[in-house]
Amino acid sequence: MSSARPSIRLLRWFVSPFFGQERSYWRAVLACFLVASTFWLLNALNKTYTTRISYPLVCRYDDARFVPVQPLPQEVAVNVTGRGWKLLRGQLPLEVRPAEIVLRDQATRYLTAGSLRPALQQAMDGLQLNYLVSDTLWVDLDRLVSRRLPLALSPATDGAALPYEARFKPDAVTFTGPASKVNTLPDPYPVHLPQAPAGSTQGDVQVPIGGPDQVQSDVTDVRVRLLRRPVITVPVDVVPELLDAPAGRSFRLTPATVRVRLQFFPEDTAAFRPDQLRVQLHYGQFISPTDSVMRPFLSRKPPQVRGYLVLTRGVRLQTK
Repeated sequence: MSSARPSIRLLRWFVSPFFGQERSYWRAVLACFLVASTFWLLNALNKTYTTRISYPLVCRYDDARFVPVQPLPQEVAVNVTGRGWKLLRGQLPLEVRPAEIVLRDQATRYLTAGSLRPALQQAMDGLQLNYLVSDTLWVDLDRLVSRRLPLALSPATDGAALPYEARFKPDAVTFTGPASKVNTLPDPYPVHLPQAPAGSTQGDVQVPIGGPDQVQSDVTDVRVRLLRRPVITVPVDVVPELLDAPAGRSFRLTPATVRVRLQFFPEDTAAFRPDQLRVQLHYGQFISPTDSVMRPFLSRKPPQVRGYLVLTRGVRLQTK
């Protein structure tokens, strides 16, 4: 009890001036507090600090020749020394001069600390750059190319040919984008019908073009007129090709040939030759990890094929 009483008396002595005061008294106390806080903040901002910040970057490149495949870096983590005013300005949404990085060509795959430092030092006003937290920033530029492709009706989802001849308007589409994506587009470019046409086949169907990400087409959709045509089915047996097999070893494939079902319009069958087909197997890509059966796939076919289906579901690999 005796030790608690001095503490209570001290607390009462501290808070007693605040009881029974008028509103003007509290306004004066608040004003004093704001003035003291302002002077403390101004004094703190005038001091020098060393800290880590994220500094903005702007990557410049010739957008008429190149296109970024992945988003370019927009900031970099750095350790800097500077007054509190400069550091506060960098963290607030105020006007900060970003560091400009020039990307010369698509061969530039990364930005090192040595290439970033001059641009950062030039852009930083009143800040001393100590070091970059990240040694490397990755970039991915590709050549910007255009390619004009004719159109063709895509087979059904099960590989069967649609019994229609398609007339497109326009009959070709120009695709623009990264060379790594545009150059891999199929020729002719397949147009997928949104659903199987019903009833009359003399009407027009408006079909979207689609395409991979970052690839743009000069039209968003095409008008397709469908004319019903008979389709001829031709079965072909092809000797498969084994890819990536270990050197110095011999293998036996069972069955020795792969049956492929092809579908043509009648006038296209005369120009077809079986050697125009190529069926391949990827060594090691087995259907089941407990079995040595690989799934064959058709890697090459003539352009007049309207639909195809690999009928042989698996080929067993055995060592001779």
